[in-house]
Amino acid sequence: MKIKNGFILRKFADKIVAVATDEMADYDNTFIKMNSTGEFVWNVMQNDVTYDFIIKSLLDKYDIDEETAKNDLDEFLATIKKAGLLDE
Repeated sequence: MKIKNGFILRKFADKIVAVATDEMADYDNTFIKMNSTGEFVWNVMQNDVTYDFIIKSLLDKYDIDEETAKNDLDEFLATIKKAGLLDE
């Protein structure tokens, strides 16, 4: 799974937001606000990766347990999937 091409992250003050580029004009009103962990996962998902790879990346980067990593990742994936940003 990976982030669909045509979306980029922008920083506005202290906010991190995923927005559509010109090539994804149909998604022009799609904005996904995220924290720094979401930004990290977004960057990992620029390549086609597995769920387990993302979990391992989170565990390597942050001092969290596996259950927390899975819960947070599931929530993030549900959000970007609902918005049409997930390329499975």
